Amino acid sequence: MQKKSVLCVVGTRPEAIKMAPVILALKNEPWAQVRVLATAQHRNMLDQVLNFFGITPDIDLDIMRPNQALTTLTARLLLEMDQVLLNEKPDVVLVQGDTTTVMTVALACFYHRIPIGHVEAGLRTWDMQNPFPEEANRVIAGKLARWHFAPTEGSRQNLLREGMPDKDILVTGNTVIDALLMTAAKDLQIGIDLDPQKRLVLITSHRRENFGAPFREICRALQTLAANNPDVQFLYPVHPNPNVKDVAHEVLGDSPNIRLCEPLDYAPFVAAMKQAYLIISDSGGVQEEAPALGKPVLVLREETERPEAVEQGVVKLVGPNYERIVTEAQRLLDDEAAYRDMARGISPYGDGLASGRIVKTLREHFS
Repeated sequence: MQKKSVLCVVGTRPEAIKMAPVILALKNEPWAQVRVLATAQHRNMLDQVLNFFGITPDIDLDIMRPNQALTTLTARLLLEMDQVLLNEKPDVVLVQGDTTTVMTVALACFYHRIPIGHVEAGLRTWDMQNPFPEEANRVIAGKLARWHFAPTEGSRQNLLREGMPDKDILVTGNTVIDALLMTAAKDLQIGIDLDPQKRLVLITSHRRENFGAPFREICRALQTLAANNPDVQFLYPVHPNPNVKDVAHEVLGDSPNIRLCEPLDYAPFVAAMKQAYLIISDSGGVQEEAPALGKPVLVLREETERPEAVEQGVVKLVGPNYERIVTEAQRLLDDEAAYRDMARGISPYGDGLASGRIVKTLREHFS
């Protein structure tokens, strides 16, 4: 059997985390010639994940520029991808999630009539402004994909609602759990000096729709929580975007029990999640990972495309809302029964075997 060329595309850190198990599984397949393309939509945060999993890109577009506009990024990616696809002529292209990389690659492949496999397909809020621009990105990619690798039954139902053929949808679980279980089994260190006797609240916040006044509300709530709980330590790896970094340091820099640090590499971040008592975040990946580790999550968003964990009661939406953040976080810090209800170790997003299901679908198609 002649080998089939599989081009796996990653642009950001979350894409790299969730694609790494798929790439590694494909590399063990005798029928697949695997090529890895890094758009480097996020440069440093992408590189450290690929290094951790031992993956070296075959093609690197190095597309990142400081504070680049979405239109500029999209236009440059389309032009670059046009040339890549002409040179590579892949039999299939795999993308993951909802970034500008995913949407642009899907569009370029559509123009070249190359089939797309969409990993983590079918997530929806049904609100094009939240999250922005991710909701539009995944809807567009979904319309153009040949295979929809849905993480949950709910995601499958979303795709059916949009008219996707049932035969093209496979519920796989989320590959983020594959990556998490591979990583959490290792002896991990955060690399930051924290007091093991004090409870740890881990924070991440970086979403575009929270820039400006909403993010200041978030920071003000964190400042209040830190002041009201001097026996609790708060760790906030701050995203490098100036809309986040400048405000976080301005509002939180003087709080003695809030530790602001550079973004953590993937393995230290998993170590921080394992050590955390509570996580406050607007990250999609954290909503998937933390429940599998038995950690409650307060989500700094009004809507989520990952409703399964909310329905199970292990994740709660608080929005960028000062009162709700302070009230719900304080309740979990003070009320052991409320904490236990959310810290049940339920993983609605997978069993760690999603990558194998994706590879099996492609193997059966090409054999």
